[in-house]
Amino acid sequence: MGVSPRGDAEVTASGVASAALVAAAAACLMAAYRLLDGPSLPDRMVALDTITTTIVAVSALYSIATEREFYLLVSLVLGLIGFVSTVSVAKFVEEGDLIE
Repeated sequence: MGVSPRGDAEVTASGVASAALVAAAAACLMAAYRLLDGPSLPDRMVALDTITTTIVAVSALYSIATEREFYLLVSLVLGLIGFVSTVSVAKFVEEGDLIE
């Protein structure tokens, strides 16, 4: 019944990733509530950015849990899209126009 240290580490990493996925899902639900019920536009912008960041974290955690590197690329692309969209919305809110 000997278990290698590597086997224990993999089970632990998968378990931690699963627990973190549950926490990230809860954070996403709380941010969604703020997005729908936010009192002001900046509150909604922060909630949308939080949701984007949480989705990137979920993708990375899923990559760890399933040991598939493809989802790390997905999280990288989602992070870049989230950054560009946040900057675009901030510019629109500040200036009222995206294209000068």
